[in-house]
Amino acid sequence: MSLIRPFAGLRPVAGRAADVCAPPYDVLNSEEARQRAKDKPWSFLHISKPEIDLPEGTDPYDPTVYAKAAENLERMRREGILVQDEQPCYYVYRLRMGDHVQTGLVAAASVADYDSNRIRKHEFTRPDKEDDRVRQIDALDAQTGPVLLAYKSDPEVDSLLEAVTATPPEVDIVADDGIGHQLWVVRDPALIEEITRRFEAMPSLYIADGHHRSASASRVAKARAAANPAHSGEEPYNYFLSVIFPHEQMKIFDYNRVVTDLGGRSPKEFLEAIKTAFDVTPSDEPVRPRGPGEFGLYLDGRWYRLNIHPELIPEDDPVKRLDVSLLADHLLEPILGISDPRTDKRIDFVGGIRGLKGLEQRVDSGEMAAAFSLYPTPMSALMAVADAGEVMPPKSTWFEPKLADGLVSHLLSE
Repeated sequence: MSLIRPFAGLRPVAGRAADVCAPPYDVLNSEEARQRAKDKPWSFLHISKPEIDLPEGTDPYDPTVYAKAAENLERMRREGILVQDEQPCYYVYRLRMGDHVQTGLVAAASVADYDSNRIRKHEFTRPDKEDDRVRQIDALDAQTGPVLLAYKSDPEVDSLLEAVTATPPEVDIVADDGIGHQLWVVRDPALIEEITRRFEAMPSLYIADGHHRSASASRVAKARAAANPAHSGEEPYNYFLSVIFPHEQMKIFDYNRVVTDLGGRSPKEFLEAIKTAFDVTPSDEPVRPRGPGEFGLYLDGRWYRLNIHPELIPEDDPVKRLDVSLLADHLLEPILGISDPRTDKRIDFVGGIRGLKGLEQRVDSGEMAAAFSLYPTPMSALMAVADAGEVMPPKSTWFEPKLADGLVSHLLSE
């Protein structure tokens, strides 16, 4: 078994990609998905968020929802909207957001290498979310939500992918959110073999986003292998749908924090309290941290620049030296008593795509007492955590642009 392999993807027929392309299933709630798919019968949201085709208020985890997903997938295949490629292929996928461009490979990645940690993780998963994806995969007999992976940038691999993009793409669309999606199909056997060989030489890949999707793929593979007396390891269920980008091209936004109160302190008392671990400097403009160890604080209508005391940054702990950890360990927990950000209702998280104005609005409205802007977690830090076999604190990374659902799906019965 190889680290990755080509597969015969299920894709929109020529001219239908714009009709099918949809945001990832987990970035929209049911009502948002219902509005987004209104008057769009071929939107992939009818497969990834099928509760939108059932009565409002339907539990998204109800068995009828998964059955509806399978019905909608079959309908789109029957109507010729989605068609499977005739042979196993790789696909080169380019995302464009403003001036940012990243080019990666759509491939089937090995579940065995995920299980052995050659495909490395950096987050815990929740059983309920895994269960949801397992039911979805089993109902569809397909993986439709790609896992976002990264490889350590390799000039030769990067060049192989770039060379493919010198030809016209088979898909070239701009989604509703302004993100550009382009797709090239790699059918040449020699090039397919070369790509497979190059990736096989890599020591590891890294999950950037999609821990629940990859974990559920592993569970499905184990269950199907156990139920298959002729299991060989080469069946499609032994691989999962992925898009793999060079790490240097990936864009991580800041993932900021807002808190509901100051732990019983006045703004002045709070500023004094945090000086035990941070240098505090008032700022006449919104603070976007310039590097690791620096934070912005929006409090009582004004901004402050916080710089953690250098001696508090551990050199040899890839998790504790993350900015999200430094803020948690030296401010959120000791001063505000927020010890578990996963469950504490006093803290919320704001993706950096919303900008610093989004933080100001949460505080100025009175909903929150203070906001903290963070420097984006570097990909190198994510990989260091994964290499150490550790996990990152919750809400450490916010990747943009997002992969689209529906452009390529991986069928488990070919």
